[in-house]
Amino acid sequence: MSTVANASAIAAKKKLSSQFFRKGIAIALFSAVMYGFYSAFLTLGMTKGVWADWYGENTSGLSPFVITFVLGAVGSAVNDTCSAIWAMLYAGVKGKFGDFLRCLNTTPGRVMILAALIGGPVSSTAYVIGLQMAGSIVIPITALCPAIGAVLGRVLFKQELNKRMMLGIAICVIASFMIGSTSISGDAQEGAFLGVCIAFIAALGWGFEGCVAGYGTSMIDSEIGITIRQATSGISNLIILLPIFGMMAGNVGLSTNLALKAFTSGPAMIWFAASGLCAFVSYMFWYRGNSMCGAALGMACNGTFSFWGPFCCWIVLGVFCGISGWSIPLIAWVAAVLMVFGILVIAMNPLDLLRKKEEE
Repeated sequence: MSTVANASAIAAKKKLSSQFFRKGIAIALFSAVMYGFYSAFLTLGMTKGVWADWYGENTSGLSPFVITFVLGAVGSAVNDTCSAIWAMLYAGVKGKFGDFLRCLNTTPGRVMILAALIGGPVSSTAYVIGLQMAGSIVIPITALCPAIGAVLGRVLFKQELNKRMMLGIAICVIASFMIGSTSISGDAQEGAFLGVCIAFIAALGWGFEGCVAGYGTSMIDSEIGITIRQATSGISNLIILLPIFGMMAGNVGLSTNLALKAFTSGPAMIWFAASGLCAFVSYMFWYRGNSMCGAALGMACNGTFSFWGPFCCWIVLGVFCGISGWSIPLIAWVAAVLMVFGILVIAMNPLDLLRKKEEE
């Protein structure tokens, strides 16, 4: 009887573990979908209200530098601020806002702040600028961040970088070149190649952020870590990056004036609130999925945003809103799927998934 009971208990434990693992995969995949909608709603917000005047034929006397870079930084700042508000509201509802404040002055909290300073002002702004200049083809480029993170992890922390991981990195690089080739074709929009190059900056920053944040989230609650990350990103965009771009444009007060107009533009803020919510949910589910199915597989599942990003932008902007320029060349779709496979190879041996299924 004891043997039968033990066998039943082991079988039940395996079933629960399997269900927990599969739920983790589903959550990590959903984080990628939410990232796609974050990209779509952010871009949509930057076509409404005062943004329509800034990017329209009547540019209100703004210089090309301001239109390209300062407005991109403003869009990133507005989105990250909205995302931070959603994160703090969620922390308050969960009764963790006090923990969030206490963790700010701890070692893992400071690590998360450092990660946010890299991924927020630098990568998020580069991502928004790339989206505005080249469209959704930059999204698979930014999905190179796991590959870059693997290389940086080897250089900075002496982490393993075996032949399988190098193969995955090579696949990702090939896919990025395929996507980059679409930006220099005759059908590409003006400035697409520069937009793709700027997207590489976002991938580099997020890859470095992933290395740093991995240490921080291993020591504190992931939900608190996300709140620290989003709050730091929003604040640093507003008080650090925007003034710097303002000085580069020759008028420090210009960036502040543009930010105030952006925050008070009702038709646009509706969509920025939606993009901020999607960004927060994406990050939160990414961390949660990683804790349930493992960081490697969670990273690979989240990397499917290289497909979901262009798809959501095409659906929201191209199909429902009828905005031209959001159709994706066939080669970019193929490259996006190839990028997903490359990320999976970096994260784990794909054959392990088949072995796990056989064991069940």
